[in-house]
Amino acid sequence: MFTLIGGDGKEYGPATAEQLRNWISAGRANLETKAKLAGETELRRLGDFPEFGGPATPAEPPPLAGNFDPAPGFATAAPIPVVAPVQLTPADRLTRLFAVLIDNVILALCVLPGAVLLGSAFFQIVIDASRGIQPDFTDIEPGRLLLGAALIGLGAFSLLIVQIVMLSMRGQTIGKRLLGIRIVRFGDGSNPGFVRAWLLRSLVVGLIGTLAALILPMLGNVFSIVNYAFIFRADRRCLHDLIADTKVVKA
Repeated sequence: MFTLIGGDGKEYGPATAEQLRNWISAGRANLETKAKLAGETELRRLGDFPEFGGPATPAEPPPLAGNFDPAPGFATAAPIPVVAPVQLTPADRLTRLFAVLIDNVILALCVLPGAVLLGSAFFQIVIDASRGIQPDFTDIEPGRLLLGAALIGLGAFSLLIVQIVMLSMRGQTIGKRLLGIRIVRFGDGSNPGFVRAWLLRSLVVGLIGTLAALILPMLGNVFSIVNYAFIFRADRRCLHDLIADTKVVKA
């Protein structure tokens, strides 16, 4: 509440800040008019009070009497620590190569039981088919062929699920985890998740390579070479990293 000193020297009030604003709008007072707060003796210009556009002067809270013990469950404000951004170091090119080799060795071990069951005759069929020669299936029993193919498919599919889960949750394959490297988002270093770590980085890139090979067999090989040749850039990001907006760093 305010007490106003009129032009006749008399005190008018008490009045609220809203009432004084109405008086100013009506021309009965202005920002040069002297006033004082209730309970104070000092006269000041209305324009000096924060309610009328003056500088705010926050008062310090009075000290608490005696010891102050927060009630149970009452949390006192704590300073927020300033955390320095983590510096991510790009993974070495050789480390990335060895991680891929480890993943391929693990894949070979997963399909090995089925390959052993099929025997050398199966691999001769694969070689003949790749050369455009009509394969001869007479050397492989139908039951053995089905069981071997099932074991190969089961081993490869099981490993694929494990790798996808690890990539989605940690940005790592088994090989990358063993060698201490991981995939992160290029911009902020966060976990890339399923879409970037596998869907864009592996599946989409693989489909592009397959489509290129279907158009022209040599074109698929060229795409693979270009993809991995990008690792010799300064940021060590392959083409699949650029597509998925990722990079490989030391874990």
